[in-house]
Amino acid sequence: MKEKKFNWALVLAGGGARGLAHVGLLKGLEDAGFPEPSLVVGTSMGAIVGGLYACGMTPQEIENFVIEEFNISDYLDSFVFKINGPVGKVMQTGQALAMLAGRPGIETGQRIHELLKKLTRGKRFSETRIPFRCNAVDLITGNEIVFSSGYLAMAIRASMSLPVFFEPVLEKGMCLVDGGLINNMPVNIARKEGFSRVLAVNVNIFTELAPEELRNGPHVIFRSIDCAIHAQNLDKKEHTADLTLNIMVEEEFFSFFKQKELMKLGKQTVLDNMNSLKNFFEGDHE
Repeated sequence: MKEKKFNWALVLAGGGARGLAHVGLLKGLEDAGFPEPSLVVGTSMGAIVGGLYACGMTPQEIENFVIEEFNISDYLDSFVFKINGPVGKVMQTGQALAMLAGRPGIETGQRIHELLKKLTRGKRFSETRIPFRCNAVDLITGNEIVFSSGYLAMAIRASMSLPVFFEPVLEKGMCLVDGGLINNMPVNIARKEGFSRVLAVNVNIFTELAPEELRNGPHVIFRSIDCAIHAQNLDKKEHTADLTLNIMVEEEFFSFFKQKELMKLGKQTVLDNMNSLKNFFEGDHE
């Protein structure tokens, strides 16, 4: 007799480089022998990791790519983030301001879009191995946009469009930016898809900062985003997961050079929450 499928949804929050911890978490869940999710929902970096996983990349394949092949500076169109040292910081600031005076973002995001098309193999939502959803915000209407059709690469690129740093995605009369601005833990999307069992993963642990930690413009912008996410009123039942795993990440948004440490945190979070995870996966199958 064929074993009945265990239906559950996995929701991955955004958080810039912090979201690389999602890769380790996926690997930890797989190593522990837990069943695959029946739906993956992601925002921003959670959309990137979740979308690649839903497309068919294994956690190990994603991990290998991040460690061996991915260098974010190779996929940035401008040189603003590539200059090091005190002189470089001054040039970065001047170059960034000059770009923003004539463009809606420092980075066009075109190279990252091309990378996403390659990694997703040009798949549409209807072609993924695991059903997938992600969100963005339409700056025209202020509404949350949930993607469930079309090309994954475009949807993921929209979901990760952090304002100021990446240009918005213009699509069907919409001006789309990072979905995490209004819904960084989109459990409600999984609920609307009919899932009564939802596991959410948070990589944004909000703590107070010392004033001297807000050293420059980017720090202020990222902290503002952290505050906006922290203030989101997502206490309603449809926004509450059955189990939320909090990965204790203290790195900044663009700490992509800490990829090994971040993925290790994700794996360790699975081990630290093994009892809670076993309880989550017990009970009646839907």
